Amino acid sequence: MLLVTDISQGRVTVYQAVEPQGWLSSWLPTWRPTSMSQLKNVEAKILQCLQNKFLARYVSLPNQNKIWTVTVSPEQKDRTPLVMVHGFGGGVGLWILNMDSLSARRTLHTFDLLGFGRSSRPTFPRDPEGAEDEFVTSIETWRETMGIPSMILLGHSLGGFLATSYSIKYPERVKHLILVDPWGFPLRPTDPSEIRAPPTWVKAVASVLGRSNPLAVLRVAGPWGPGLVQRFRPDFKRKFADFFEDDTISEYIYHCNAQNPSGETAFKAMMESFGWARRPMLERIHLIRKDVPITMIYGANTWIDTSTGKKVKMQRPDSYVRDMEIEGASHHVYADQPHIFNAVVEEICDSVD
Repeated sequence: MLLVTDISQGRVTVYQAVEPQGWLSSWLPTWRPTSMSQLKNVEAKILQCLQNKFLARYVSLPNQNKIWTVTVSPEQKDRTPLVMVHGFGGGVGLWILNMDSLSARRTLHTFDLLGFGRSSRPTFPRDPEGAEDEFVTSIETWRETMGIPSMILLGHSLGGFLATSYSIKYPERVKHLILVDPWGFPLRPTDPSEIRAPPTWVKAVASVLGRSNPLAVLRVAGPWGPGLVQRFRPDFKRKFADFFEDDTISEYIYHCNAQNPSGETAFKAMMESFGWARRPMLERIHLIRKDVPITMIYGANTWIDTSTGKKVKMQRPDSYVRDMEIEGASHHVYADQPHIFNAVVEEICDSVD
């Protein structure tokens, strides 16, 4: 049984559903208003906003998995490319406010993580270390297939966690690690008063984690699924209002997450609860080679623990570690304050080459 509580306008609404199994799961897609074709179409609408030249294609890995990849300004070959890794439930389309600016002087690569967006959705290992390693291995295999010698690696939320794990294993490939509101760093506090209160939608998601995948409600809600995205996350429409006056972004998020929950299941295996990882990155950050510089960017109003940046500095006393907060931004810093975010990232990239 799956329970999600929506608190809005003084009313409490509880959605109940059961994640389908067996024959029922094969029938539900006909009732669920989504498909990879619909995801492709709404993403194409988003990418039409790009002004710079871009190339969108599948990158086939040796194990037959495919990584959906968007490369902006592919002709900019003289500088180290920037590679951006999205967070949980996201995809390449959510970087639309950043792509043109960040590809003005260098090539920008962004891709859908394995198990998310338009990438392949394989079965991940069910243990946290195995699931994490599967993600990291897919990123490295993608890099090899793309022929990228080294990169500036930027990750948001879950993408920040995975980018850090990647940098531990392949430090020679990372010229600068940029972590944007990274998930999964701190150890879970034993004192509840030390926990920063998450937004309502996070509480709603957290209430179902012990019983089902985090976003299962979107799939079992059938034709009501798109409306749930708009209801729980109306802020996304505001964030992207300069580009879209309609529900394009909400539709994109819905279609990204109404498919087979491959990456979502892997994420659940990696987390202790929604805000904490089973294998906290703060316990391993010292394993990154000392000559890999790290910049951590937080939204000043985020629900993520921003003190992690200072703790990373303590863990790496002989390395470059910079942490900063952007005013007027929450967890999705890149969309809350895109102009400031882009300027900060451009400055970091220019320091590389």
